[in-house]
Amino acid sequence: MTEAARVLALLAERGHTVAAAESLTGGLVAAELTGVSGASKSFLGSVTAYATVLKHELLGVDKALLSERGAVDPEVALQMAAGVRARLGADWGISTTGVAGPEPQDGQPVGTVYVAVAGPAGMCAGAGKVVSLRLNGDRADIRRESVRSVLALLHEELSGNARAQDTEHNGGN
Repeated sequence: MTEAARVLALLAERGHTVAAAESLTGGLVAAELTGVSGASKSFLGSVTAYATVLKHELLGVDKALLSERGAVDPEVALQMAAGVRARLGADWGISTTGVAGPEPQDGQPVGTVYVAVAGPAGMCAGAGKVVSLRLNGDRADIRRESVRSVLALLHEELSGNARAQDTEHNGGN
């Protein structure tokens, strides 16, 4: 079973939905999710905000943050995930932003990537969780690993929440 299939199964079990905000992956996260039969039960859609201005206009990322730090930033990733979650009305939002190459961007070297997840209140660490990646390889490798990483992060959050809910429901430690 693929990571996308595992994530979609966990979402379906809970009756939850997910939406994706993508930059460097350019729709690959959405393609990976929709490649799974039955994805429409949990995957609502995605926003591919490749241009920095669209991160603000479509996803609500703070304009000053984008001006100060650029699009390749952990806080931008968090705001993208929260923004797509809110704009598409999903329980979970995931995002990818980074530099796939071949040239550096916003002062960041090729392979600098941030993936993030934002979930329901009490279901995700604080306002969300972001992972910083330093990836090697060519453009295709970096984009592919970014997709794998954001889905793994969502899987981790969903699995952690299942354990926490099970403990809470069963009164155990």
